[in-house]
Formats: sequence, C-alpha cells, structure tokens
Amino acid sequence: MSLSDRNLLRYSLVLVWLLTAICSVWELEGQSRGLLLAGGIADPFFANVLVWSGAAIDLFLGLLLWMRPGRRVFFLALVAMLLMTVVATLLTPALWLHPLGPLTKNLPMAAILFILARTSK
Repeated sequence: MSLSDRNLLRYSLVLVWLLTAICSVWELEGQSRGLLLAGGIADPFFANVLVWSGAAIDLFLGLLLWMRPGRRVFFLALVAMLLMTVVATLLTPALWLHPLGPLTKNLPMAAILFILARTSK
C-alpha cells in the first residue's frame, strides 16, 4: 500500500472521529442524548455526561490519528471503536438496522484500522 493510500485512509478516519465529536456535542439536546434515553439511560444528566465523555474520546482519537499515527494509536482506536460499538449495541441494537448505518460503518472502519495497524511501525 502506498503512502498516499495510507494517508487517505488515515485522514478519512481523522475526519470521522473529529466530526463525530463535534456532532455529538452539537446535537447534545437532540439525537445524542435522545439515543441514550431511548436506550434505557433514565437520568438526563448522566446521559449528558456519557455524550460529553464519548465526544472527548472521539476528539482525543481523532487528534491522535492526525498527529501521532502509529501501530499503537491504530490499535487503541480499534479497541475504543469496538467498545463503543458493543455499548451502542447493548443500549440500542436496532441501530444495526438503521438505513444510514450508524453501527455498520464501524465494520469497514475496523478493517481499515486493522490494516493500518498491521502495516505500521
């Protein structure tokens, strides 16, 4: 895989993570918290804490992928994404059936992260 191909994949993941962080906070009072409340998180304050925590993780991973790419960062992002996917699945399994794929997009992201990690130093 060429360096330009690797950079295209990496920067696309950076964009996903950074935009997810921004959108999560932007939609805090709407979809972000609503998904958690619909998934059984009864306390709106706790739901907000979870959204802010998830957004912080997304921001952190996006910045790491941008500024410090490497095997450990790719595996860290992969593990974090898998954990978030498990939590989302437990809270709202119907997201797997959503036509825009909020969880199914994680499958190609996992493959990209695995390939980048495997081919990095």
